Order: sequence, then C-alpha cells, then structure tokens
Amino acid sequence: MNRRKFVTSSVLAATAATLPAQAATQAEAAFFELRVYELKGGNALDEYLKTALIPALNRQGVKTVGVFREMGKSEPPMVYVLIPYASMNAYAESASRLTKDSDFQKASENYRNLMPERASYARYKSSLMQGFSGFPQVVAPDTKQSRIFELRTYEGFSEDAVRRKIAMFNDAEIKVFNNVGLTPVFFGEVKIGDSLPCLTYMLTFKNMEERDANWKKFGSDPDWKRISGLPEYANTVSRIQRVFLEPTGYSQV
Repeated sequence: MNRRKFVTSSVLAATAATLPAQAATQAEAAFFELRVYELKGGNALDEYLKTALIPALNRQGVKTVGVFREMGKSEPPMVYVLIPYASMNAYAESASRLTKDSDFQKASENYRNLMPERASYARYKSSLMQGFSGFPQVVAPDTKQSRIFELRTYEGFSEDAVRRKIAMFNDAEIKVFNNVGLTPVFFGEVKIGDSLPCLTYMLTFKNMEERDANWKKFGSDPDWKRISGLPEYANTVSRIQRVFLEPTGYSQV
C-alpha cells in the first residue's frame, strides 16, 4: 500500500445508512477536493484548519469539512482534508473569497506569517473529484459516534476502464455496498490529481472488526458475484490503493 497516493457541496442531512437511493441520485453532483499534507512538526496546521479555514469554508456554504489522520504511526505523519463544494464555480471562487474574508484573515495571521524553519508541513497534494451520479454528494456519519474510515483508490489501465467501473458502481455496486454495511461517505471520479485515470471513494465503520466482517459479507454476496462476472465490467481495475483513517476531534465528517 502506498499511503501517499489517494485521492471533496452541499451536505445531505441523512447518514449513508438511512439515505434513500432515489434522493441521492436526484441531487446535483458535487465536487470534492482532497488534500494530503505531509507534516513536519508542531500543531500550526491543526490550529489553522480548526480556527481559520474550516470556519471560513462553513461561511461559504461548505458545511462538512473532514480532517483525518492515518491510523497507526505513519512517517512522516499525514493529514487528509476533505472539502466538498456544491459546484465547480464554488470551488473556483473559494480562494478569492478567503482573501476577502476579514475573519479568516485575522484568524490565519499567525499561520500565514510562519517562518520557513517553523513550517508545519513540507508539501501537500491535492485531488479534485466529481461525485458519482449514483452517490453525488458527501454523506457524513454521526460525528458523535466512534468511527474510522477507509479511503480507496481504483486505478484503471485506460479512461474507458474507469468509466466502466464508475458505471458498475452507479448501476449496481453501490446498492450492494449499502446492503452489506459498507457505508459510503463519497464516491468521486478524479478529474485532477495523481494516478490518473482513477476513482476514489471513502467508507466509514465503527471499528476494524465491523469493517472486516462487512467486507467478508460483500465478497460472498450473490448480487456482487453476479455483476462482477458481467463482461461489460471486466478489466476495469488495474490497481487498488487504500489507507485507513481516523477523524480529528474537530472533523465535521
């Protein structure tokens, strides 16, 4: 597994476990930005995200920003930030709106004025995704409950392979996920980012035991066995990357 490879909206109020499929498909597909920060030290990034960036994004109408760390001790430490935008225009206008947000400018002043030797991260990578038609927006779990996340990226050998895998999810596989307890947070077609062509999605569980049990159910599900054998979905995935995440105390996902 390569943890650095990866690959954020109006947010539906229901959780994925209770969201009616027809309601999801009627919504307009959102755009998701996923950032992965490679940390150097200190807590300046946490403070910036918690007190400056997330409140400012919330004022822009971005209501559910997720912040996660890798489970276990990764070296260097990584922070994942999921930002869901209602539209491409909302994404494109966000940075300029931040420069005009006086509260954001004040809250981020210390962070923006850090000297190089005190920088909190070395670099960050960013991917831009569009939600699937079958699951168009981020659906956050109950943030009051214990939860973990599995972030998975499926690479395809060609654009058509990824297109067919997305169709497989939209047509049948998302339904199987919900039936066996693989609770989605988002599904995104990666438009800009690493490992193209690819898609990325996130699942949530109470713990690893639930995760393992539900993936086992998926593997033996008769609907999954049927659709996975269909010729139109053959050779759609050439490599799978995955990483396990846990939310920070201030994550909205």
